[in-house]
Amino acid sequence: MSLNPARRTALHDAARWAMREDEAVLREAPPPAAAEVQAMLDDRALSDAMAQLPRLSDADIRALRTRRRAAIGTGGMLGIAAVLGIGGWHAGWYRAAPAPLHYETARGQMLDVALADGSSVHLNGATSLDVTLEDHRRSVTMQRGEAYFDVAHLPDRPFTVHAGGAATQVLGTAFNIDIAAGGVRLAVYRGKVRFGDAAAAVIVPAGWRTRFAEGRAQPPTRFDAAQKDWRDGWLDIDAMPLTDLVDALNRRGGPLIAPPPPSLRGLAVSGRFRLDSPQALLDAMGLAYGFRTARAGGQLRLEPTAGDDANPSRP
Repeated sequence: MSLNPARRTALHDAARWAMREDEAVLREAPPPAAAEVQAMLDDRALSDAMAQLPRLSDADIRALRTRRRAAIGTGGMLGIAAVLGIGGWHAGWYRAAPAPLHYETARGQMLDVALADGSSVHLNGATSLDVTLEDHRRSVTMQRGEAYFDVAHLPDRPFTVHAGGAATQVLGTAFNIDIAAGGVRLAVYRGKVRFGDAAAAVIVPAGWRTRFAEGRAQPPTRFDAAQKDWRDGWLDIDAMPLTDLVDALNRRGGPLIAPPPPSLRGLAVSGRFRLDSPQALLDAMGLAYGFRTARAGGQLRLEPTAGDDANPSRP
């Protein structure tokens, strides 16, 4: 909690008065905040804490008193600041920032998290993120993966998700963040969010989705927010790079799919698919887009079909 100038001046005056030594000072009228500071200094808990500090010898004390008057204009203020600091600790003015809460899932694992502010986060497989809830703000840092956020509406505590260079800022809404090789993908299910970076951002309302790539947010496009999504085993994509589709399928578990070769990496795929059988999905998709799946060393690999490797964007 910050102090206004008048309050800080009053506490400084009271602290100086509380540490008085001269008899003349005793006859002065105490400043307005004197009783408050004196009560803090007389607090038993503070006394017990100070008792744990190393004890000074008589010579040390005499030396300190000799230097005190000379230091009152400069270094003596450090003593006042120390009193204010102790008082701030005692009164709860200064609080250590809360430690982030870390959540992580393995491939094929999902996790529902209920946050203390009333929000909830649903983590997809192979996802890692940190949540920090403070009095004046709430923030999430995503390292990898995908998560669906249902954010409690708290106007005095904005909620921000940082992922792959993009920031998603909201008060109360529901949205999905997906960190993939081709960029950070956002889909908004309720409310609206500000999406982008400090230099430029777009406002994305419910029923729209976009992607942050190459340092900027792409123009949003519509999608059906009422349909089932990855939480129910479905994937709805529109011009998604094949490499991003591989990321999405790998989160579900099962055989690991190797990254597509360069000739297929930028292939844009679209459609609505079930996620329960990745190999069957890729086999069917390969017939339409010019690639096939092959097993090698326990992994699935995507290979261009002969004659199609020169035209990877064929619909």
